[in-house]
Amino acid sequence: MNPSLLPSLAWFARIAHHLSFTRAAEEMGVSRAALSQNLKILERELGVKLLYRTTRDMSLTEAGQQLLDTLLPTLGEIEHAVRSLGDAADVPSGLLRLNTSRLAAKALIEPCLPEFQARFPRIRFELIVDDSMSNIIADGCDAGIRLGRSLADHVVAVAVSPALSLAVVGSPDYLALHGVPDTPADLARHNCINYRYPGSGALREWDFDDPGTDRHFTLAVNGNLTTNDNEGMIQAAVQGLGLVQGVDLAMREHLAEGRLVQVLPAWTHRHAGFYLYTPSREHIPSKVRVLRDFLVEKRETMSH
Repeated sequence: MNPSLLPSLAWFARIAHHLSFTRAAEEMGVSRAALSQNLKILERELGVKLLYRTTRDMSLTEAGQQLLDTLLPTLGEIEHAVRSLGDAADVPSGLLRLNTSRLAAKALIEPCLPEFQARFPRIRFELIVDDSMSNIIADGCDAGIRLGRSLADHVVAVAVSPALSLAVVGSPDYLALHGVPDTPADLARHNCINYRYPGSGALREWDFDDPGTDRHFTLAVNGNLTTNDNEGMIQAAVQGLGLVQGVDLAMREHLAEGRLVQVLPAWTHRHAGFYLYTPSREHIPSKVRVLRDFLVEKRETMSH
């Protein structure tokens, strides 16, 4: 392989990721014209067209998609290796890029950042908040945090929160006005605030465990408000607009201070909590190890 093609291949991957010369150029600190010219040279060297381009749109050709699918894991591993070079020292240092869901960021990471950075001042922290599942190698991240049930079998994962419960809650005012449901079937008579998944656009059904059999089942609910924002959904419940089902970790302050009250506690569905995951058990950088150990320490505090 001609080594001179390597920079062009890396630039192509960023163009394809954004499907925009302008955004790729801004990210890489080069001109749009330079990227465009570089892509033309790469296509000429490879003898294939990689992108369809019009004045308004851009899309990958079949050859371009095939090349991108091959490049992303390899480029991610190279970037990961380069960033890890500084981690051989005794003091963890360097850039630590963590991909996490919004809830995990708010509940687990942001409250602890001052303490973590005070302990490890040589680590520069970059938090990528993304509610969709992330391929951390392809995205150039050192680790990710997601719910245990959403993780693939091949990743290496460590629990960083206790097991979680999906609690149905409402404000005292709402419950005083509309009554307290005794079973999930009673929710048909209540205004239930729906959550729409940002990626698929599907409405999330509510999860329950039958107290008599421990059988897990889901239930579609109805109401006059739908949102794709967890925080907004919980705030709507605090304002008395209806019932919501959410992760107890996200609502613990509202529950502790009486702004929200849990209903249907016997039917509560419980599942694995948040896990920090990495692509491999081998060669884990020291900056990732100290983050993992720090979050496990905080998990033990949350469990008591």
